[in-house]
Amino acid sequence: MPAPFPIFDGHNDLLLRLLRKDPAEAARVFLEGDGGGHLDLPRMRRAGFAGGFFAIFVPDPEDDPHADDMMVNASYDLPLPPSLDQPYALDATLHMAAILIRVERESRGAVRLCRTGADIDRARQEGAVAAVLHIEGAEAIDRDLLALDVLHAAGLRSLGPVWSRHNAFGHGVPFRYPSTGDIGGGLTDLGRRLVRRCNELRIMVDVSHLPERGFWDVARLSDAPLVATHSNAHAVCPHSRNLTDRQLDAIAESRGMVGVNFATSFIRPDGRKDARTPLEDMLRHFDHLIGRLGVDGVGLGSDFDGATVPQAIGDVTGLPRLFDAMRRHGYDEATLRKLAYENWVGVLKRTWG
Repeated sequence: MPAPFPIFDGHNDLLLRLLRKDPAEAARVFLEGDGGGHLDLPRMRRAGFAGGFFAIFVPDPEDDPHADDMMVNASYDLPLPPSLDQPYALDATLHMAAILIRVERESRGAVRLCRTGADIDRARQEGAVAAVLHIEGAEAIDRDLLALDVLHAAGLRSLGPVWSRHNAFGHGVPFRYPSTGDIGGGLTDLGRRLVRRCNELRIMVDVSHLPERGFWDVARLSDAPLVATHSNAHAVCPHSRNLTDRQLDAIAESRGMVGVNFATSFIRPDGRKDARTPLEDMLRHFDHLIGRLGVDGVGLGSDFDGATVPQAIGDVTGLPRLFDAMRRHGYDEATLRKLAYENWVGVLKRTWG
């Protein structure tokens, strides 16, 4: 059964999964469903999934699929991947953007690429999935920021300056447990220019993969709400990717948001990647984040198709089970509606104007 309210999600890596398909088949695989990964349109409809951020993440051309196997250990410190060449990153970025554009075109109205809050409202009214184009790591963008204008024209409305690797715009935070995120440098001069230009274009700036120095650089520069699309509470799980209470307080002051990441290594107090993670561990993050940000500052940031998620959720069709657990935990229906949908749409409207 779908949730009794629409669901909007702060992060997925569906486009990366589809990038690895035959380009002629990628849109069809999503629209018809192949049972792979966490997301496709038939399963989204069954779950009541009304929209979310569709991330473009450029993989390392020599990506090691076993690199994060260390995250099952009691402690770990994954080496940062090498930086990417801009032409390679731009090519992959355009490929994934084209996949989403083709999905929209071939869906015959079932999926809408949304550029404004009114677009999201219209998609919901007409029963379509609202897709917000997001870039996770700005390697595709040149030093003159010309590609940013082109990508914005194509629908880009959310951007994380870095993933967990360094680039021309700043340092990424490594996957380290136990650890704070106070590792490495912040934004470069070019990164500060990028944040200012995103503010001008009303592109949301995502702080999820920034170390603390980079986070505070964005906080000082940006005139928009601070948003972490897929991060959790460091007080519950002391992982480098999670946010300290001081960071959460800054997000709250800006009327920003945090999307709770379903990746088990950011949920569990022991930092391990383990699908047997109970939903009670997730609920502790919701409780803590709501305590710091208020009920209007928290949502979902699943990381579907990009992470190991609790087996109690499994894939997008497990979202109603998560909300059932939240209901049993004591959250009322008005709170669940905010966490599921209303908060994300609200912060996007505050950011986009």
